[in-house]
Amino acid sequence: MDSPAPSTARISIIGAGPGGLTCARILQQHGIAVTVYDRDSELNSRNQGGSLDLHEEDGQLALRAAGLLEEFFALARLEGQEMRQLDPAGRVLAHHLPAEGETNRPEIDRGQLRDLLLRSLAAGTVQWGRTLQSLGGPANGPRTLTFTDGTSVEADLVIGADGAFSRVRTAVSPATPRYTGVSFLEAWFDDMEHAHPELSRLVGNGSAHIADGERGLFAQRNSGGHMRVYILQRVPVDWIAANGLRPEDTEGIRAHLLGEYAAWSPQILRMITDNDGAYVDRPLFALPVPHTWEHSPSVALLGDAAHLMPPLGVGVNLAMLDAGELALALAHSSTIDDAVRSYEKTMLPRSAEMAQMLEGGAEHLLFVPDPDEIARFEQTQP
Repeated sequence: MDSPAPSTARISIIGAGPGGLTCARILQQHGIAVTVYDRDSELNSRNQGGSLDLHEEDGQLALRAAGLLEEFFALARLEGQEMRQLDPAGRVLAHHLPAEGETNRPEIDRGQLRDLLLRSLAAGTVQWGRTLQSLGGPANGPRTLTFTDGTSVEADLVIGADGAFSRVRTAVSPATPRYTGVSFLEAWFDDMEHAHPELSRLVGNGSAHIADGERGLFAQRNSGGHMRVYILQRVPVDWIAANGLRPEDTEGIRAHLLGEYAAWSPQILRMITDNDGAYVDRPLFALPVPHTWEHSPSVALLGDAAHLMPPLGVGVNLAMLDAGELALALAHSSTIDDAVRSYEKTMLPRSAEMAQMLEGGAEHLLFVPDPDEIARFEQTQP
């Protein structure tokens, strides 16, 4: 089968996260039809997660290409660029306070960013409750997408924006994510100014990081008076069950954590004891480095589906940059095959270089920075 022109091709995106939606938005701006399939049963079926910092050189660049940068800044929190490095006693080791009007890396809630992108799409672009079960068909297309509800569709190009455990990826790569040895346990806090004023003052308007070499905490302010704290530990992936606990056993997990963090100050320990609701277990996975695959003219990967890395501030930004570049390649190429080749020529070496830089980076979150790192921290946004 000859590769079709993007203007006439059937294009399917799997995954309605920031990457998939950014790609769909830019394609539609250029008159290219696209359908997005997502496994969520409906728009608001689950919490979308914490706060994201979008960088000028990638995430914001993609939003500019999507024509949404001005709307983004109407929602973004410039004050969220504040960053504090504390020690386990609560002393401030470093403090980045953004200058007035600084726009290098403003914060936005993941849910707000998703809503912004969804509002920009043509009605009916996203089909909810469509979980991809398998991807069949020849490499040169068309591809057959079979969903768990028993339905199927054909596509000339399938774009995998379906995250860490991508089903689209299996069509071009045998690679599977590996556990990094570091796990996040997420805790939520509500009504910070009234219910948690001490923690509000401790963390400030942005984020705070504390570590002792074996364990750490990362606190992140969200909009609407909310905060998320990520409890960082070097533990087996099944550490909760291995300690005779269950994910819903909030009090049992809290007691275990207090033992692990016993040497930390009572002030800092409020980030473990004062959360509103249950903990959420989030073990960290990463793809092998480098992750490459044999080119397929009917499949493209972006974001975590292509290059899952430790969560060090680059994931959503790279996903959106990928999305923008793929969509523009499709808009300016004569065939789908040409567009995917052009996109991969830039994306694959960039992601390999970044993945090599961040390999093992999850461990870095457990360590106190040395004096030189603190000096750099005070001058730049982390």
